[in-house]
Amino acid sequence: MLSLIPQHEFEPRPQAYAEAVSRLASVRHALRLVDGGFSAGPLDDLDENIAAAWPEASDAKQHWFDRRSEQLVATAAAGIEALLGERNEGREPHREAGRTLVDEIRRELREVAGIVLA
Repeated sequence: MLSLIPQHEFEPRPQAYAEAVSRLASVRHALRLVDGGFSAGPLDDLDENIAAAWPEASDAKQHWFDRRSEQLVATAAAGIEALLGERNEGREPHREAGRTLVDEIRRELREVAGIVLA
């Protein structure tokens, strides 16, 4: 039978979380570069946990996660750039500044992941 009403086939939604999770992975990688002794510990499975929780997360949570992860990447990049700038100028970055940056990024990673995992 000919139908003139358009039929919408199910199109699987692309893995929208991939870019946002990739951002978090890049931040964790940057932490390893800043803090040589950094061990992600329980956050090592962060990507898998977020991927599993993503389909059940509301659109609002997904959007919030996306925005917060963008902010986290920008903040982390600025802090790391400042530390590297010191090193490029021949000065050793202040150890406490590096530790504070690492601690702040770790805290932010937990908070951003908590948006989807809560």
